[in-house]
Amino acid sequence: VGMKFYGETMGCVRDPRRTPGKTPHHNCGAMCQFHTGSPDSEPDIANQGAQVWRGTVTVAYPPEEYPELLERLRALERSPGILADTQFRVTSDLSGASASSSSSSVEVTCPYGNRFRFRPATEEELRSLGGAYGRRPGTLGAKPLGIVEADVEVPRGVGKGVAEFYENVFGFSTSEDERGHVVWGGPGGKSQRINIVEVEDPPESTGEHLAIYISNFEETYTRCDERGSIWVNPRFTHLDNVTDLASARHYRQYRIRHLLDPQANENARKAGKKTGPGVEAEIEPLFVLEHEIRAVNHKSCPLVGETNTRALGIHPHVESQPYALPGAIEAVDHRLQLPLNWTEENPIDMVTVYAREVYPSRMRDNRHNLPVLLFLQGGPGYPSPRPPAPPSGWMKRALEEYRILLLDQRGTGLSSAITAQTLKKRLDDPDQAATYLKNFRQDSIVRDAEAFREALGADKLSILGQSFGGFCALTYLSLFPQSLESVYFTVGLAPVNTHVDDVYRATYKRVYERNRRYYNRYPMDVKRVHRIVRHLKENKVDMPSEGVLTPERFLQLGLGLGSKTGMESLHWLIEGAWVPDGTELSHEFLKNIESMQAFETNPIYFLLHEAIYADQEGPTGWSAQRMLEEVLPEMPEFDPNGAMTGEKPVYFTGEMVYPWMADEAYARLTPLKETAHKLAEEKSWREIYDSSKLRDTSVPCAALVSYEDLYVEREFSEKTAKLLGDKCQLWITNEHQHSGLRDDGYGVLSKLIAMSR
Repeated sequence: VGMKFYGETMGCVRDPRRTPGKTPHHNCGAMCQFHTGSPDSEPDIANQGAQVWRGTVTVAYPPEEYPELLERLRALERSPGILADTQFRVTSDLSGASASSSSSSVEVTCPYGNRFRFRPATEEELRSLGGAYGRRPGTLGAKPLGIVEADVEVPRGVGKGVAEFYENVFGFSTSEDERGHVVWGGPGGKSQRINIVEVEDPPESTGEHLAIYISNFEETYTRCDERGSIWVNPRFTHLDNVTDLASARHYRQYRIRHLLDPQANENARKAGKKTGPGVEAEIEPLFVLEHEIRAVNHKSCPLVGETNTRALGIHPHVESQPYALPGAIEAVDHRLQLPLNWTEENPIDMVTVYAREVYPSRMRDNRHNLPVLLFLQGGPGYPSPRPPAPPSGWMKRALEEYRILLLDQRGTGLSSAITAQTLKKRLDDPDQAATYLKNFRQDSIVRDAEAFREALGADKLSILGQSFGGFCALTYLSLFPQSLESVYFTVGLAPVNTHVDDVYRATYKRVYERNRRYYNRYPMDVKRVHRIVRHLKENKVDMPSEGVLTPERFLQLGLGLGSKTGMESLHWLIEGAWVPDGTELSHEFLKNIESMQAFETNPIYFLLHEAIYADQEGPTGWSAQRMLEEVLPEMPEFDPNGAMTGEKPVYFTGEMVYPWMADEAYARLTPLKETAHKLAEEKSWREIYDSSKLRDTSVPCAALVSYEDLYVEREFSEKTAKLLGDKCQLWITNEHQHSGLRDDGYGVLSKLIAMSR
């Protein structure tokens, strides 16, 4: 009976995951569903009646599907077959029904007594409910668009209170029309409505229920719990047995049945009655209707969309099965679909963001009880590290008390990676490409991380931020301090309220001093570097893969001088630069340079390195290039022409990026040239640090600051620590360079954890 009407006639598709014999779930469009009795229950329904909705349900159809629905209804009316002895009725005159009029509708009673209104969908409904904002599993092929209205018949005098309950608890907007109070919801905020219709003698509940997907899941649970509305249906404890927020997070759904008057709650409290949280309130409800409240990342029926909205809060969560890794650890892969631009009200473009959760195998059944440590990688533009086998360094120390979340920051690794290849379609319009790339800085990365915290069901998390990862941690402290348990910075206390030009002025001074020490340690390299630079000025040297080794590109090898072994690595590379007869640079030398320079494989570093210092107004304007020209009179050693004219050493540069990199030096950066210029000229950037939130933070912080850090100026870090206040403990040392976490990860993290407690 159910399949005949809901399937063949209405055009719903049965959820294929439901085995034959169980209660059929009829998917009505991309986001809606009806449950009907199983074949075994049909005799009982015939004798005792079915669960019936108290009101009329309106289902909309795409205009091209509506004429076919009318034909199916006409055929069923002529020959009802097995529906002949049921409550099936067509209560409208189908002969006058128009397939072309948007105001056309027909009213039908289903075999079980549910009242339906069918009509063509509006353009707004087509946009909102057509799958773009989310799609339940197994819905492809459904002919209806979905449920657009549901009348709820309530006793006279309670309509206003019921509407206010939906507004105050769930945040839905409400209005009034000639029929009564209206509750608005659905994608976009007004694509679905509940009409609260007051009647003299409403029917009693037959056990029907309404399921709602909600974006602010935890917040609404708390509101319901405070009012004493949380309820466990004894029939469905295998689906959800929710008694507190932790269990709600676990099941990703909860139930209520009593819609309560807030004033009645207050009066009951004063009278000493139970009103929640933790118990169902001893209050006469305004209305009784079971609600199944689901998170959009529901375990069995998530909303997985082509595009999603921040307003709806749809972040489809794909979670792998746990898998074993060497060293008695396990991992779970997580992928979220998140808005490209978190600040848009109704974003269309989405990105896939990936994170790997790692935990000890012994905690397999209780991993959710472990606190979360989010690792934020340095960069920008580099993915999170992959777990070594077995775990070592900082990861080994972290696994002693945390489960680790290794986030591939958006644009890196498995998170919608940014490369010249993936940007190809956007590069025809440099303005469009630049607008796209503006969404890959700290503010977006942190909002992604917060979405993962919610997806994991963690109240709070701790952060280990390495270098640029520390910059992101400061943004997290600015945006979501309430979500943080503690923050560990390793050479990543970013300059706050510091102009990008001041950053590079200070960086050149540090790089200058590091070069002086390098040549003091290896004086024989002065002439070796002169010889290489002269050769590159006089000869075009093609790289083994693509691009050209210009003098400027060669001198960018100074990027490695900030690590503990950087001087030695550079020295041994230069020592073996030439083929035996000394006529040309060796293939091995050139290949080694390619392996040491990741600008082409990780182009975000080139495109956004200066932008990570841009806070709100003003262009970066190729700051490193401009500051180089400014400091050259005092630091002429940075001029490669010195190799042609004098005996002074030629100095290497550091982490800076320059406009010439997209000319011929790096072939895979060349297509990005115009986009890079647009980003350098960009005047308006979103705020990445909020001094008012950072000042005297209540979140415990511990920071390793390298005394002579080549990349993050110590004086700026000390200034930021002072802003953070007494909760920020500083460890300033020359024992570690910028590579301290890599060199002694176990010891560094152990000390930072101890400092924060």
